Amino acid sequence: MPAYRQALGIVRPGGIISRVGVPQYEEAPIGMGSFFRPNLRLAGGPAPVRAYIEDLMPATLDGTIEPGKVFDAMTNLDGVPAGYQDMADRKSLKVLVKP
Repeated sequence: MPAYRQALGIVRPGGIISRVGVPQYEEAPIGMGSFFRPNLRLAGGPAPVRAYIEDLMPATLDGTIEPGKVFDAMTNLDGVPAGYQDMADRKSLKVLVKP
């Protein structure tokens, strides 16, 4: 929510606030005062993972790309529920699932 408020505070009239990922806040202030009057647009959606996975997954698995730059925890398939909980609890940013 702080990043959302900061974006509202710095976007110019007629600008676009864009985000990647699943929305996390249902209570985000969207309405007459925050978007309509300054003619702002809120855009975004899920990350287009499928568009890049064919190229990036082999490079990640062979060590060419360091997933530690994105992932801060790792689990196997059995640990997926706990990994999601850790992300929800903000204990982890992104959890890498290794078979």
